[in-house]
Amino acid sequence: MADATSKSYFWKGFRDGTPFIFVAIPFGTLFGVFATEAGLGIVQVVAFSATVFAGAAQFTALQLLQENAPTAIVLASALAVNLRVAMYSASLTPFLGAAPMWQRACAAYLTVDQSYACSIVQFEKEPKMTVPQRMAYFIGSVTPITPCWILATYLGAVLGTRIPESWALDFALPITFLAMLGPMMRTLPHVIAALVALVVSLLAVSVPFNLGLLIAGTAGMIAGAQAEVILVRRKAHA
Repeated sequence: MADATSKSYFWKGFRDGTPFIFVAIPFGTLFGVFATEAGLGIVQVVAFSATVFAGAAQFTALQLLQENAPTAIVLASALAVNLRVAMYSASLTPFLGAAPMWQRACAAYLTVDQSYACSIVQFEKEPKMTVPQRMAYFIGSVTPITPCWILATYLGAVLGTRIPESWALDFALPITFLAMLGPMMRTLPHVIAALVALVVSLLAVSVPFNLGLLIAGTAGMIAGAQAEVILVRRKAHA
């Protein structure tokens, strides 16, 4: 009975995660095109997506690779951009922390914006779900996205090899970042974090090895966190 119930939760997660393929496919295709334009081979591009499996971090690393930044800076910047996943993991631990180690390892790899958003809503809506049911739902929510992301990256890489250099797609990468940033501006702390990061990045533009990105990101996160704390305190006093 438990297995049947877990299976039903897997398919519920699958259905809830399916709409996100309409984001994963164009986004993955763009990454494949841009990565090929940056000089990576098709195998490298697909391996990049399959191992990193984090869109924003991949675009960040790609941008720095194009600017010939040192490997250590590329890795540090990608990790900084992906710090939100650590917060996702901390938020999911009360729900999935009792699962076997191998299942938690799989969940860690598959923790992305979409799987987190679906799962945290479901877990809070049905707090009596068992750990196997929660894990089944979590895996189900990301199952339709994972193959689509990797396949779209491959298709983008193949397409990128056929785009003439005269098209000069370099401008598309910063535009993609702007498109990613827009939907995240949902609260005042988000806006403050973005503005602080923007100002600091302009002031730190001359910092060598593109370290200005890390400095700006850190400043933005600190500013956003402080803004959140202040808002919470004001609500508590009110």
